[in-house]
Amino acid sequence: MRIRRIVLDVDKGIQRPDIVDVAVQVEKVTGVEAVNITVTEIDIETVGMDVTVEGDGIDWPGLVKAIEGTGAMVHSVDQLVSGTRIIEGIKRSR
Repeated sequence: MRIRRIVLDVDKGIQRPDIVDVAVQVEKVTGVEAVNITVTEIDIETVGMDVTVEGDGIDWPGLVKAIEGTGAMVHSVDQLVSGTRIIEGIKRSR
């Protein structure tokens, strides 16, 4: 599968790893061209983050290994885009 964009729900410890450390490791993964990390929640022990990664042929196992190698944990995949181009989501009205 040719992964072009993936959005992950990731948690890290309040002190470590630093958000920059996570970004540095993600950027090293094969196929990664850009990474965006947004803090979504903070509690006493953990920080929740949305990690958006874009590129061409992102190495999924390598991405998980890079994130978890920093001490952070991947909780879920919230969006996945694959193929020869990126399709932006369209809001549906109900």
